[in-house]
Amino acid sequence: MINSFLHSLSVQQRVIGALLRREILTRYGRNNIGFLWLFVEPMIFTMVLTAIWSVRRAGLEIPVVTFAITGYPIAMIWRNSVSRSKSAISPNNALLYHRNVKVFDIFAARILLEITGSVASFFFLVMLFNFSGMIQPPEDLLKILFGILLTAWFGAALALVIGSLAERFEVVNRLWSPFSFFLFVTSGVFFLVDWLPPIAQKYILWLPTIHGVELVRDGYFGRLFNTHYNIAYLSFWNMFLSLLGLALLRQAGRNVEIS
Repeated sequence: MINSFLHSLSVQQRVIGALLRREILTRYGRNNIGFLWLFVEPMIFTMVLTAIWSVRRAGLEIPVVTFAITGYPIAMIWRNSVSRSKSAISPNNALLYHRNVKVFDIFAARILLEITGSVASFFFLVMLFNFSGMIQPPEDLLKILFGILLTAWFGAALALVIGSLAERFEVVNRLWSPFSFFLFVTSGVFFLVDWLPPIAQKYILWLPTIHGVELVRDGYFGRLFNTHYNIAYLSFWNMFLSLLGLALLRQAGRNVEIS
């Protein structure tokens, strides 16, 4: 039984690896810098955002560069994962002719690609600005890694839910754009929970997206700012969305029409 499980795991790893390479070549090709756009694109957005905030908040006692780096790339982990999973099945359903390729593998390849790009751009920016002396090193790297891990888990689980529903209901594609914008602007990218009035803090913490950003900032800033997050609450949402996403994905796999 153990040998059979290890063999199946090995096959799935090879399948997902092949789908990852196919996704990179399909999306970025071999021209110019190719797959490096996976890392460069989020870095460009983060640096532009940093430049804007540096001008607008000149003279204020806030580490603007660090604040931007610990916000935008972290939110992009879950946002990009879901956005790329909305149309994961239909363009790739011909791959399901292969016996070893399952719907889950297609989602896994896209989600891993987006998470890798966002996380890599975050750490590259942190190292770049640290070496340049523009920001200070993080105070607690383990908290940062844990916050990224929980955010990536949330993004993967939500991607399974939205991607499966979007395959069955066209309206989900239309509703996701405004809903994702709402989640993005309320995820703590542009503010700390501690800056809000107490009544607003109570309600904003109902959103799971903000807890990962606050945890990462707690790991980076330490006692410089007061942060508010609940690891158990975010973990509950992650487990709930994971179970729901896997159930919906199984149903979507049964209903997909191979062409």
